[in-house]
Amino acid sequence: MFVVALTGGIGSGKSEAAKIFAELGIPITDVDAISHQLTSANQPLIPVLAANFGNQYITSDGTLNRTAMRDLVFSDQNALAKLNAILHPAIYDEAIKQLQQNIHAPYQILVIPLLFESPRYSPHISRILVIDCDEQIQVERVKKRSSLPESQIMQIIKTQTSRKQRLELADDVIENNGNVDELREKIILIHKKYINTCILSKTIS
Repeated sequence: MFVVALTGGIGSGKSEAAKIFAELGIPITDVDAISHQLTSANQPLIPVLAANFGNQYITSDGTLNRTAMRDLVFSDQNALAKLNAILHPAIYDEAIKQLQQNIHAPYQILVIPLLFESPRYSPHISRILVIDCDEQIQVERVKKRSSLPESQIMQIIKTQTSRKQRLELADDVIENNGNVDELREKIILIHKKYINTCILSKTIS
């Protein structure tokens, strides 16, 4: 099973990159999508979250109130640790389950924003692909897609692994300061590289 972990800072373009890989026929497992799925209405984690944090963190339709929870965990490290202890094992189990369902694909993409904060995924990862861009571009992209003020965006950036460290730990880097067409061209090139790597690996083995 050849798994490429796709990561990058907020606003770097991870979601757009994953979409392009999917268009190329590559299976995508996205831990953020799994997190949303597990904290939607009627999911087993909802009563656990309500019991630990209070019903004010659950919306009227029974989903996690992400805005309220985000505000809480940014101001309370203990709350963040408690939330992670509840969510991360369940997200991990579902992510591994999805990866196992696609073991016959030439390779797979695991989209994981907090890769370097999540060592439990390391044994399953073959390569690390970082989507990188300038910090000001990150900020502008997040502003466009959300109502977050710049101060909060900068706070999020500071809580993530630094850009320097991500680049040092990456096996592959795609610079994404341009438009979607430029990103697509770069992904097509690296897609060919991964396909060739997988073919070579299977030939040798």
